[in-house]
Amino acid sequence: MNHIHGHEVMHMMAKSSSAYSRAALEAAIHEEFGKSTRFFTCSAEGMTALELISFLEQKGKFHLMDEGFSLAPEKICQH
Repeated sequence: MNHIHGHEVMHMMAKSSSAYSRAALEAAIHEEFGKSTRFFTCSAEGMTALELISFLEQKGKFHLMDEGFSLAPEKICQH
């Protein structure tokens, strides 16, 4: 099983510059990293794609807009 830092998802979003619905973002994460991948951050680990999405949303890493989530690039930690 792969373990990927949540920053990688945010970098994926930054490269695409698209807004995602929750379902579209989950599908994009599965396509990019695989369905069995688990994600970690500075303060959490072992998250599924959907758990990571919720976690990052709660941390203010995404802006929720009418057309879906977009990344808040200023919120990506630089470590």
